[in-house]
Amino acid sequence: MGEFFAKDYHGAPFELFGPAHLIALGLVALVIVALCVIGRRLDAAGRMRIRRGFAVTLVVVEVSWHVWNAATGQWTVQTMLPLHLCSALVWLSAVMMLTGNYRIYEFAYLLGIAGASQALLTPDAGVYGFPHFRFFQVILSHGSIVGGAIFMTVVEGYRPTPRSLLRVLLFGNLYMAFVGLVNWLVGSNYLFIAHKPDTASLLDVLPAWPWYILWIEAIGAVAVLLLYSPFAVKDWKARATAQKTPSAAG
Repeated sequence: MGEFFAKDYHGAPFELFGPAHLIALGLVALVIVALCVIGRRLDAAGRMRIRRGFAVTLVVVEVSWHVWNAATGQWTVQTMLPLHLCSALVWLSAVMMLTGNYRIYEFAYLLGIAGASQALLTPDAGVYGFPHFRFFQVILSHGSIVGGAIFMTVVEGYRPTPRSLLRVLLFGNLYMAFVGLVNWLVGSNYLFIAHKPDTASLLDVLPAWPWYILWIEAIGAVAVLLLYSPFAVKDWKARATAQKTPSAAG
């Protein structure tokens, strides 16, 4: 049990796309699909129980992450404020699951799925491989962000709109500017816009600072549009059908 929470971990280091990582990704996908299938068969009270489960998981895992860092002497203002995209969305997603807040949903779906999926594929787990606490924390936290947004879409019928795109792109950039100011004031690297992360990530294939920030903007915009595209196609088909209906009736 000591090794499970150890700061100086002597077990196997995290292996990107190793057996434990791939199994974890498969289990996350399986659980999300299962909860969506079950949720669509439940009444409002039953769906709310699942949503509360998401919220509790998000909060408990995040609080335990802060407690572990504090207990091991690693909690600092420069690293542990909830300013990274996924750190902020942990708390926001918990509120969304409990209240059904649509404004939060827009960001959880359009930004949360993209950001948390990338974090699941290339976790910032450092040397902490399976079965260390950090391994489970990073998988559960980001998996719950993705799962919560998908559940609200597939089961509760939420969906983004064209106005959602505008709000997410506008406030997303304003948030980045705010975090950049915080980074400058306290010497942090929230959102990884001060420099690239030390662990392997998709940013490694991008140009050096500050040019990779422009690529982040472009990639983020593409990800948002891709996530919105199924709804754009659905709306286009609905309009096409509506336009044909009068002539067919006549």
